Amino acid sequence: MRNKKNKHLGIEIDSELHQKIKYIAEYEGRSINGQILYLIRQCIKSFESENEPIIVEEEDKK
Repeated sequence: MRNKKNKHLGIEIDSELHQKIKYIAEYEGRSINGQILYLIRQCIKSFESENEPIIVEEEDKK
C-alpha cells in the first residue's frame, strides 16, 4: 500500500531502457522501483558531497 505522504513520479522510458534497468534491478535483488529510488538517492548523495547539502523547506515536503 502506498504511503499517502510520498509523492508519485510517473516516467516514460523506451523498451530497451526498461529491459536493461529490469536486468540490473533483478541482479541487485531489487524491484525496478527500488532500483530507481536507489539510483536517485546515489545521485543526490553524490551531488551533495560535491556541492553542499540540499535544504528542503517544510512547505516543499508536502
